[in-house]
Amino acid sequence: MSPRKTLVLAAGAALALGLTACGGGQGGAGGDGLADCNVGISMPTRSLERWINDGEQLKALLDDAGCTTDLQYADNQVNQQISQIQNQIASGAKVLVIAAIDGEALGPVLEEAAGQDATVIAYDRLINGTEHVDYYATFDNERVGQLQGQFIIDELGLDGGEGPFNLEPFAGSPDDNNAAFFFGGAWDLLLPYIESGQLVVPSGKQPASSADWASIGIPGWSSDTAQAEMDNRLTSFYTGGERVDVVLSPNDSLALGIQASLRSAGYEPDADWPLLTGQDADVANVQAILAGEQSMTVWKDTRALGQQVFEMIQSILNGEEPEINDTETYDNGVKVVPSYLLDPEVVTADQVEEKLVDSGFIPAEDLGL
Repeated sequence: MSPRKTLVLAAGAALALGLTACGGGQGGAGGDGLADCNVGISMPTRSLERWINDGEQLKALLDDAGCTTDLQYADNQVNQQISQIQNQIASGAKVLVIAAIDGEALGPVLEEAAGQDATVIAYDRLINGTEHVDYYATFDNERVGQLQGQFIIDELGLDGGEGPFNLEPFAGSPDDNNAAFFFGGAWDLLLPYIESGQLVVPSGKQPASSADWASIGIPGWSSDTAQAEMDNRLTSFYTGGERVDVVLSPNDSLALGIQASLRSAGYEPDADWPLLTGQDADVANVQAILAGEQSMTVWKDTRALGQQVFEMIQSILNGEEPEINDTETYDNGVKVVPSYLLDPEVVTADQVEEKLVDSGFIPAEDLGL
């Protein structure tokens, strides 16, 4: 049995023991108590591998624990996500786990949830502008950006005075609250080297501060849009033989588009391929790392995030306070949302087997290993 399967079964067994209110099997066989174990899961899209993995893992563990579980994907359509959440509330969900498409748009539907005494857990994306979000489970998102920024500093030898290097920075979707933390964590580390002239941005796509990150944001985390943007920068600002040396990509989806643009422009691994960051450890990107087309990814083991959410659900349904470890960072404009933060980590080509394969996160055969 793989380590991943073992983890899933173990977590499911542990949750089943804890969900004392659930008795009986899935689908209503447990009598009145099962209503307290009715969980709605709302994920933003199936277009990114990580959301598929997150949603299906969470549903499998809840199903194994005897819960009634409704998993929905909203195709990155805000109105569709709102409608799906309304249906989950109407179906008696007592806990809603929501990875928001637009962190500002869910206030009214969450007021409906509060009216039905449903507890809301924001999953990896903060929900803003409402008091009706109870908990937030995520990774340390600023740390993600810091890991990307520090990787660039170390690989280029910026602390040793090396440079100048041509940098092209990208930021995530402007409607995703996490994108601000990702970019800010990296930009605050890189800005001193831009000011010193060791990093130069030929396209001029450099925010004056991390607070202006949305000016270079890629809507919907679209690979195609990132590719088009990189195409434009290369054809408009690299016409005199200049080469890009480093690209700050906040996640793997954008990195895929940037890779396609670089290939089209004639860049080659082991020759003039630039340093390129990422996040999520998606299979296609890990393959790119092994092929020399991506330098690193920041790995967030979503199995650990899912397990933490299970423990939060267990506590909620048992009438207890879930474990949290941050009560200061995530102000949604109305309240500071009690949060649990997990630690991300860097993965490079020489660490893929140890960190991703040996842990069961990615099967070796998916990477040709």
